[in-house]
Amino acid sequence: MTPAAFVLSERRLTLADITAAARKPVQVTLAAGVRERMIAARSVVDRHLRDGIAVYGLNTGLGGNIGHRIDHDAVADFQAQMVRARVAGIGEPLAVETCRAALFCRIAGLAKGGAGVSLDVFDLLVAMLARDIVPVLPSRGSLGTGDLIVSMSMAAAVIGRGRVYFGGRIVEAGDAFRAAGLAPVQLAAKDGLAIANASAVTTAMAALSLDSLGDFLRLHIATGALAFEGYGANPRIFDPRMANVRPAAGQSDAAALFRHALEGSSLHAPQPGRKVQDALSFRTLAQVTGTTLAAYAAACREVEIELNGAADNPLVLVEDEEIHSAANFHTPTIALAFDTIAISLAHLATASAQRSIKLMTGRLSGLPNYLSPVGGASAGFVPMQKALAALHAEIRLKAAPASLDALSVSDTVEDVAPMTPLTITKLDEQIALCRWMITLEAMFAAQACSLRAANEPEQHLGAAAGWLQTRIRAIVPALEEDRETGPDARMLHERLWCDETAEAMRALFSGVSSHLA
Repeated sequence: MTPAAFVLSERRLTLADITAAARKPVQVTLAAGVRERMIAARSVVDRHLRDGIAVYGLNTGLGGNIGHRIDHDAVADFQAQMVRARVAGIGEPLAVETCRAALFCRIAGLAKGGAGVSLDVFDLLVAMLARDIVPVLPSRGSLGTGDLIVSMSMAAAVIGRGRVYFGGRIVEAGDAFRAAGLAPVQLAAKDGLAIANASAVTTAMAALSLDSLGDFLRLHIATGALAFEGYGANPRIFDPRMANVRPAAGQSDAAALFRHALEGSSLHAPQPGRKVQDALSFRTLAQVTGTTLAAYAAACREVEIELNGAADNPLVLVEDEEIHSAANFHTPTIALAFDTIAISLAHLATASAQRSIKLMTGRLSGLPNYLSPVGGASAGFVPMQKALAALHAEIRLKAAPASLDALSVSDTVEDVAPMTPLTITKLDEQIALCRWMITLEAMFAAQACSLRAANEPEQHLGAAAGWLQTRIRAIVPALEEDRETGPDARMLHERLWCDETAEAMRALFSGVSSHLA
């Protein structure tokens, strides 16, 4: 693949920069002044080493070995030893997209100068990203107090050790370098820590997870609107006057998104016999969705702070020509933000399941029981309520906070940790389950709309709901008699959660000012 061009400058980086870098190789260049700052930072490191000033990991041991001073002549050898000893992550490799995004994040972090990395090390990382030589990073080992033992696999690749993604395969780093015309470098003082002792992997994981969550929320909103249509609910609940009179976090944005999704719907016309108010799972769509939107926005904000900040330890203060131990690698704000999203998604999933059940309940919806046009002993969709209940239980399980506790490690020096990568991984697993919940709601809502259309020829759906109904009907036909609904759901799920749908949802909601914009 031809690498994309990217200029690192003083411009604030965004999550979109990370997700773009995850998809293909990137040729990074530096704007004026960036390299000069890195050179100045490195000179601070060299002076501290020359003057024998004690600096963590520069001329001292790490963790519980901090009291051990490294002889000046042994500093360079210690860097390679330190890397080898700390390639200690375990578990399946992270996906190549995540590893590529992590490499981009670390390059962006090193360019800020806080690490004081050697320029030849930085240049090799840049060349690796451009040639798509991506270090294979293990999925387990980071506690959210920096990604040290996970990121050490990135440092190992720089010295020609370990494995990398290259040419669509996992190969030895040395073999990939030879094929690409590159060569490993020798680490100088502090370089091993400069590469690994930050939060690039956590930042990459978080950015890609939030990108997935944004796509999920857009389709959830379209599905909720389709369920609204199928149930014949009252859209007045999204009136901006009611949403704004108590503008709880995200509520006004959510109401605007649902108004847009239902724009042009016949639901807005007077409906004889319409209930004064609907069940809470319909009536609180703006409130429940708004809570998740606000949690999503908070997480985006915290991850962008991490992306644009200096998480290095020790940290080079370039202007003051000093180096000090720092704790900016500690990421509880991200961990708590992701735990909050997970809890909010449990509420969102509960409401989705309740809407699905309400759509099947004839005395509430005014539609045939179980959404079956046959009636009598027909099961319709009611057996799938068991699938809803099973999904719901698993989604609730994934809502349990992961950031509550950690063991003391490294001779008890590292005695607290936010477990940030675990909160992200757990959220990814929960999103996958929530997608199934929305798939089922969409299938039931489409059936409800098909049944209504048979009796209400003047019915017309709103913008997003109409797009989704057409999409669903192109994949699975309406239920006319009892049949195997599980395979229908599987087929719908496979074709609903795809790039085509995500792009359509982004286009449909692009004109609405919200946290998803």
